[in-house]
Amino acid sequence: MQSPLFAYHDQQTQQRWSLQNKQMLRVTLEGHDDILARKGTMVAYQGMVEFDAEHRSRGQARARARTGEGLDLMRCHGQGTVYLANLAQHVHVMEVEQDGLTVDSGYVLAMDSSLHHEVVAVDSLHGISGSGKYQLNITGRGKVALTTSGAPLLLRVTPDRYVNCDADAIVAWSTGLRVQMQAQTHSSGVWRRRGTTGEGWELGFMGTGFALVQPSELLPPQNARIGSGPAAQYGLGQQGARGQNQGNVWS
Repeated sequence: MQSPLFAYHDQQTQQRWSLQNKQMLRVTLEGHDDILARKGTMVAYQGMVEFDAEHRSRGQARARARTGEGLDLMRCHGQGTVYLANLAQHVHVMEVEQDGLTVDSGYVLAMDSSLHHEVVAVDSLHGISGSGKYQLNITGRGKVALTTSGAPLLLRVTPDRYVNCDADAIVAWSTGLRVQMQAQTHSSGVWRRRGTTGEGWELGFMGTGFALVQPSELLPPQNARIGSGPAAQYGLGQQGARGQNQGNVWS
């Protein structure tokens, strides 16, 4: 049998974490190095690999209930190769070191089980859509795989070079950066849905590190009901910042 499909065979590599292609992660397990992956993201595996639901501590459960931020994880362990993907998004492997990584939980695909994660707050006076007032801090030493809608942009932040990112497009940033939430619109129009410019809430980053953005603004969650009428256009009402669409906005 012949087909162009046979060009997409599995990639052989000595690296434990690698990309099968831009949209699929390949992780080799050797029996003593478990990984934590987003539930339901396994698309294939080879060898003797098992998948178990990861226990959520009381503190993590309380933080998830209070903020809506958190990870639904499964533990992958055994000996073999696991292939992970999510909605054909682009996958990127990062090394987390002592400076730490702050990320929206929706973009985490997998991480080494040795890494620690907890919910942290980004101060704001208003509930906003996109990446906002609750995030995950990932600390320790190990690898984490993030997903983006398309090829991302990594911006370096230095003491003399501040970076501002659209709150709907930001994916992750260095934990050591100072973060300020701000709006392009003036105070009287802060509740307008992006005012008259198409731009609204931003995150400003200062210090030394990086900020990672994707070429797509955050879409509504799957199966979300989209509101109609003037109230919904301004982010208010049942599907607005104070409404029920909790997967995409905070209240």
